[in-house]
Amino acid sequence: MDFSAGYLFASLVVSSVGLGLFLYGKKQARAPQLTAGVLLMGFPCLVTGVGWMLGIATTVLAGLWFACRQGW
Repeated sequence: MDFSAGYLFASLVVSSVGLGLFLYGKKQARAPQLTAGVLLMGFPCLVTGVGWMLGIATTVLAGLWFACRQGW
């Protein structure tokens, strides 16, 4: 795993967004936000590069946007 400054900063930002979504989803009882929050908090431990991390985070957030647009 690459523990460079960029990796650590990206991990901190992605996980912080995940924590915010998790808390919002839990408080409002919203499953899409809760699920996206758990994914964003958990996956940075599993990826090895900043590019992959940002790509997966973008995909998760796009999926959240799509789920909300569909009325979930």
